[in-house]
Amino acid sequence: MNEIEQLRLMGKIARLYHERGLSQTQIAAQLHVSQPRVSRLLKEAGEVGIVRTIVSLPPGVHTEEEERLEQAFGLTDAVVADADDDGSVISALGSAAAAYLEATLMSGEVVGISSWSESLLAMVDSIGSLRQGVATSVVQLVGGHGQSAVQFQANRLLTRLAAQVGAKPVFLNAPGVLLPPADVDSLLQAPSLREATSAWRELTLAMVGIGSVEPSPLAHASGNILPGEMLAALKALGAVGDICFRYFDADGVLVSSELNETIVGISPDLLMRVPRRVGVAGGSRKLPAIRAALAGGWVNVLVTDLSTARALLK
Repeated sequence: MNEIEQLRLMGKIARLYHERGLSQTQIAAQLHVSQPRVSRLLKEAGEVGIVRTIVSLPPGVHTEEEERLEQAFGLTDAVVADADDDGSVISALGSAAAAYLEATLMSGEVVGISSWSESLLAMVDSIGSLRQGVATSVVQLVGGHGQSAVQFQANRLLTRLAAQVGAKPVFLNAPGVLLPPADVDSLLQAPSLREATSAWRELTLAMVGIGSVEPSPLAHASGNILPGEMLAALKALGAVGDICFRYFDADGVLVSSELNETIVGISPDLLMRVPRRVGVAGGSRKLPAIRAALAGGWVNVLVTDLSTARALLK
């Protein structure tokens, strides 16, 4: 068979297979050639350029930005959600984080979750049916006590997620910030908190929000906020954001402050040992904090919105 005839047959087989959807066996019968030859010619059609693979992403899928974030910041995964503007970021992040969790939660996980995050609240409200028993426990990472009007939000975060995965909820029955400062170490050894503090060492997954220095409306309403002079001092020390009330500077370095002695929550060292640390945050107000959290390795998975992703990549 001359070269032109070979290419003609190759093109015909490629069209029958890729455009008409015939199987290799059907093509072999129709063209009276062997099935192994059909398979070989299909492979050669790709090698000579008759068949070219083009990945066409559907609307709302931003794989390119996700891969660039992973490469730029050393992430193990990134999820980029569509949001029309800052006003729709929370709901978009919640849906994206819920989908991520549904797709990646493995059997036997011990999940930690921060208490005062609007994005994580949106996530648990968006979670569909998960396989029961995929996680053994869901643990609060920072004290969930606050003003009674909003404390139920922190508890709902924990109990709803635990119920969805058939896991045991483990509460940290204390405020997130002790003011005036008290003996936090002794408090964390209390029998009522020991189950949570012991579980921190077993965590396989941490779901956390990323906060700016100025508290979110939810944190503000909870009462777990810092006095104005303490916030001013943190800013003077270069703080740009926090995770679980642990404040860091623009390079992601923990800010050394008396505040660290008032936090009832997981220590930075223990948090950094968690294999999968998922930060869920977006919007222009959070951009410096998110960039710093990535720089400091506070999270190794990021769920964010498209505008924030593009700003991080500039």
